[in-house]
Amino acid sequence: MTTLKSKLKEDLTTAMKARDELTSSTLRLTLTAITKEEVSGKTARELSDDEVQKVIAKEAKKRREAAEAFAQGGRTEQAEREKAEGELLDAYLPKQLSDDELGAIVASAVEEAKAAGAEGPRAMGAVMKIVNPKVAGRADGGRVAAAVKKLLAG
Repeated sequence: MTTLKSKLKEDLTTAMKARDELTSSTLRLTLTAITKEEVSGKTARELSDDEVQKVIAKEAKKRREAAEAFAQGGRTEQAEREKAEGELLDAYLPKQLSDDELGAIVASAVEEAKAAGAEGPRAMGAVMKIVNPKVAGRADGGRVAAAVKKLLAG
């Protein structure tokens, strides 16, 4: 079992003993999503820590989007719960890059792409291929794409 998955299970046990309903339900749903990912496909397999991190990031993103939707719908109590669940899951993810750090990584990737002959807005794909492995798990894809578009537009 991966170390991140076992940490989630340990934290779930601790939350259940402490009767922390929010934490235990959030971790249960996350572990279920991880298990579902493990058994999807032709053969069951165990996810690596990086893959588990991607599942947690996906679950956290779902919570943020749901919180926004509930807030827009006027259901503040449900929005607060979703937001709290998202923050709880964020604790299991690596620290997010600041805008300055992300900008520096994107700028170097744009220079690298220009050196390879890709220029202008059409270079978006080439730059994203360079940036994504460097920021994996530390920046939301939307933030990365926005930073790349901004730099390529000039």
